[in-house]
Amino acid sequence: MNVEQILKRLEKLGSAENVAGMARYGIITKKAFGVSAPDLKKLAKEIGRNHALAGELWKTRNHDARALAYLIDDPKQVTARQMETWVKDFDNWAICDSCCGHLFSYTPFAYEKIFLWAKRKNEFEKRAAFALIAWLTVHDKKASDEKIAALLPIIEQHANDERNFIRKAVNWALRQIGKRNLKLNKMAIETAKKIQKFDSKSARWIAADALRELQNETTQERLKKKLATDGHR
Repeated sequence: MNVEQILKRLEKLGSAENVAGMARYGIITKKAFGVSAPDLKKLAKEIGRNHALAGELWKTRNHDARALAYLIDDPKQVTARQMETWVKDFDNWAICDSCCGHLFSYTPFAYEKIFLWAKRKNEFEKRAAFALIAWLTVHDKKASDEKIAALLPIIEQHANDERNFIRKAVNWALRQIGKRNLKLNKMAIETAKKIQKFDSKSARWIAADALRELQNETTQERLKKKLATDGHR
């Protein structure tokens, strides 16, 4: 299938009801058909990996086409330049988080982009840095505790950003690090307690919400069982 054929297919799969639902969840975008996630994944599987086609789909500026783009792109062929181009196009939290989760977190440039994007002024470019932290903590099983812990200062540094989509992503990143293993849980809790002292509503919310999950009995028991079964702190 070429881009034109795919757009026609996406249009048939979409629904105005889904577009309205997207808006209710804060997924605001100029062009969208409203294709469901299961249908997108099914179509992506049908197409298979195709780096060139992914690039063409992204250029359409259609939300559903872009979702399909990050699903079919090959992370081994993604360049740092492409990541810079795409991140500047992020116009809502869903495309940001999903592109980072399905594609960017599997590239060799993911960690360096965290440090670059955390400094950005644009809300969704900056959010991408913390979405990457959250996803890498889950996906990068081989990363050392030290490599993951090195991301905590970035979280602490930007916890006072009052913008909604930033504070939620910072909180998400902090909680994911704290749920990776018992050692990182303790470090994340320490970071949350530091953030809690900031003179910022955003920081206090981030800290309180993270501590609620990271210190609860369910989380602690799960991490202790993990330590007992695989020997990982």
